[in-house]
Amino acid sequence: MKKNMGAIDKVIRVIIAIAFSILFFTGTVEGVLGYILLALGAIFLLTSVISFCPLYAPFKINTCKKK
Repeated sequence: MKKNMGAIDKVIRVIIAIAFSILFFTGTVEGVLGYILLALGAIFLLTSVISFCPLYAPFKINTCKKK
């Protein structure tokens, strides 16, 4: 896997993951929608950690700075 996510993209995904988690654990969003947001947050966090987004690959999107 070649990295295709830049630093700004990773930070935005982590912030979204934290926001989804807060919404779920405070009870603001409950039920099926809450679990969907929690799963999306986990996916965002995972893709941020590994710096690779599988949805970027088919569209040849690369937000990583060239060295």
